[in-house]
Amino acid sequence: MKFKLIAGPCVIENKEIVLHVAEELKSIATEFDIEYIFKASFDKANRSSINSYRGVSILEGLKILKEVKEKFDISVLTDIHESYQAKSIAEIVDVIQIPAFLCRQTDLLKACVEAIKDKPKYINVKKGQFLAPWDMEQIVLKMKKFGLDTDNGKLWLTERGSSFGYNTLVVDFRSLPKMKQYKCPIIFDATHSVQQPGGMGAKSGGQREYVAPLARAAAAVGIDGIFMETHPNPEKALSDGPNMVPLKRMKELISQILEIRNCLKKGLASSDY
Repeated sequence: MKFKLIAGPCVIENKEIVLHVAEELKSIATEFDIEYIFKASFDKANRSSINSYRGVSILEGLKILKEVKEKFDISVLTDIHESYQAKSIAEIVDVIQIPAFLCRQTDLLKACVEAIKDKPKYINVKKGQFLAPWDMEQIVLKMKKFGLDTDNGKLWLTERGSSFGYNTLVVDFRSLPKMKQYKCPIIFDATHSVQQPGGMGAKSGGQREYVAPLARAAAAVGIDGIFMETHPNPEKALSDGPNMVPLKRMKELISQILEIRNCLKKGLASSDY
């Protein structure tokens, strides 16, 4: 199984930025021979403030994602927020992502499984900031009950940090091998793990300087893919700018992650004690 790179801007701001980011990252993924999945949200339904930019409509968003998919011959991922969206999203995207805040929403999980059940598509569930890694077993069991078995690799689990006091997240790297016990590909979300939810009052803050150290640490523990949001100019991004990686820095960071991962494959590091 090829290493997965899930990356793109937090939200669809306009088609030009989306196409630019997708083209750059497709080139990097091709050079490193890894699987690239473009990500962007058509709606950010859980913004801190009513005045925050949420994105384009679902119709416009899916239209843009379809163009990305066809133009660059890559898979695409987007978030879902409501059960009724599952069917239309599954017609276009390759990976439906369950946001962390919604990871225990039973009807939403069921709708996603039903939408992809007979399609070569996937579901990525982000671990809620409020959950222990072993709590994800109940989510996996729900998905199995609805007909999505872990044996086919169609269910992915993503670590994105845990709430620690107010406006702060921390990463317990024990969660990665723990969740791997549930026989699902494990993804590490390096950019949301440094987010500071609501940390700037009307919007979230972030500590971008810690993205690279956490991503390298996750690679050393052992992951099947990395999730990172990126933007040509994070300071001007309309959502999650403080924790996004500048697009020009992505190649260097991905190279470091893969180099560390290769050490695991060569047997130079191990968690089997």
